[in-house]
Amino acid sequence: MKLLVKGGKIIDPANNFSKAADILVVGGKISAVGQNLCADGAEIIDAQGKLVCPGFIDMHVHLREPGLEAKETIASGTRAAARGGFTGVACMPNTKPVVDSQALVEFIKSRAAAQGVVNVYPIGAITKGSAGGELAEIGDMKLAGAVAVSDDGHPVTNSQVMRLAMEYTKMFDLPVISHCEDLDLVADGVMNEGYYSTVYGLKGISRAAEEVMVARDIMLAELTGARLHIAHISTAGSVELVRMAKKKGLKVSAEATPHHFALTDEVVGSYDTSTKVNPPLRGTDDVKAVKEGLRDGTIDVIATDHAPHAVEEKDVEYNYAPFGIVGLETAVGLAFRELVNPGILSIEELVRKMSCSPARILGLNKGHLGVGADADITLIDPDRQEIIDVNKFASKGKNSPFGGWKLTGLPVATIVGGRVVMRDRELVL
Repeated sequence: MKLLVKGGKIIDPANNFSKAADILVVGGKISAVGQNLCADGAEIIDAQGKLVCPGFIDMHVHLREPGLEAKETIASGTRAAARGGFTGVACMPNTKPVVDSQALVEFIKSRAAAQGVVNVYPIGAITKGSAGGELAEIGDMKLAGAVAVSDDGHPVTNSQVMRLAMEYTKMFDLPVISHCEDLDLVADGVMNEGYYSTVYGLKGISRAAEEVMVARDIMLAELTGARLHIAHISTAGSVELVRMAKKKGLKVSAEATPHHFALTDEVVGSYDTSTKVNPPLRGTDDVKAVKEGLRDGTIDVIATDHAPHAVEEKDVEYNYAPFGIVGLETAVGLAFRELVNPGILSIEELVRKMSCSPARILGLNKGHLGVGADADITLIDPDRQEIIDVNKFASKGKNSPFGGWKLTGLPVATIVGGRVVMRDRELVL
């Protein structure tokens, strides 16, 4: 099968390539990149006026399967990813049962091969059952195809266990993705601690609840020499801690989510439970710090922390709703709105943070458009406008506070292994 992506501007940060050219795909691989390419019998994709990017990778997604299929499945979650312009997702292990064994990693890979429409990269648990006590079989999970380990959703509160995890993962060159949260400081908080939590009458979560764990894990990364990735960074203090760690040459990376750079805690006043996320939406100064961290390279990756919930779970009083927001289908548009269009990030830097940087951290041979590479390609129309309608999401989850927002700059085609799975904002299956 041949595919010719013609007339677009190729943005390939991994190869320092940013100019108009065509891409020829043969047998699921990139066969040629150049001017005025042609091929008999090839399907033509007209990319005139579009940005042709390496396939975007979301390294922080909750697909909920196995065990929580009412919220999301591998089938529905990967379709949401395709609609959002992602050709690959790394799925967190906080399912039921927790993905803490070779068998469960293999289950996810098998189910993804059978029912998924984008690449799925399993993340294994750090500890058995994500209970924080005994290390999971990290080596076996790596052999089965796990690309990282994390107890996301649950912090590893025991510092000795986290140290041992880092020492062990170093042997396998796996990153530890840390959910930084001191549960004692969180207590029963539901939003950011500050002016608005007082005004709204909701229990607050201090910035220190995140920052003390970020500091601890950076110290342990320095001690062990392990690779540490800070998930969903949300405070100015955390950004500065990562900045200092990088200046020291530590193997520390970080990600930010669109909701943490697009919203502040003021919006919680709507009591819309879609604004209840963990870590919570923070203040204006934190949002500015996260954007600056993205601009100066302190924060390496934009990831969604896509966390779907059933409607009835979120349709309760704010205090009783679960934390979480869906993000796969709004991420690109929000990144353009908040980062590219205001001039905080160039197109090239945005593409880097959504393709080659997550690929590098996860050890994937993805995120570039060189000859011989897998034909995972994301096409973006920087002028395409759309009003978000959560009822049109491919995800089972509709828990997004962005319904009704008008976004400009959207993915218009998703190509996975040379196969078009989304075209003109519609799934092609």
